[in-house]
Amino acid sequence: MKKTILLVLAMAFTFSSCEKDDICDADTITTPRLVISFYDFANPSTLKVVNNLAIISEGRTDLVTFSGSTSINGSTVSVPLKTDADVTSYRFILNYESTVTPVENEDVITFNYTRDNVFVSRACGYKTEFILDPVTPFVHTDVATTDGKWIKYIYVKKSTITNENETHLEIYF
Repeated sequence: MKKTILLVLAMAFTFSSCEKDDICDADTITTPRLVISFYDFANPSTLKVVNNLAIISEGRTDLVTFSGSTSINGSTVSVPLKTDADVTSYRFILNYESTVTPVENEDVITFNYTRDNVFVSRACGYKTEFILDPVTPFVHTDVATTDGKWIKYIYVKKSTITNENETHLEIYF
């Protein structure tokens, strides 16, 4: 009987030191993207669908892909910020490869921010959170000054980027 109790206690101590598997749950919040919503400049309270919008990251030639498509036709988009630099630039091209009368119009937005690496868990590692610069959160330029900027106004709604559940930036056009 004593041997059985000792065996049970030995097994209990052996298994008590086991840890759960280190698997990062798919629902765990990771590094968030910058969420941008588009609004009607003439009616600022109304979301506006942007058609045939292409977004290209600085130094790249391929388009940012959203849900399997490179052309955005909607009122909200999320773009990643660089986790290894404090500046990210994107070319926002309206009417990208459009065959109708409006020609392409390209604006560049350079985002300035600081980064904070936050420990999530041993399985998931770290995620990066961003804080847009309070003085100069972005620089908005036009690629071809002859066509004018298609983006009329940019408003920082939330400068701290910790999740993708809210709009961080509003673009009016």
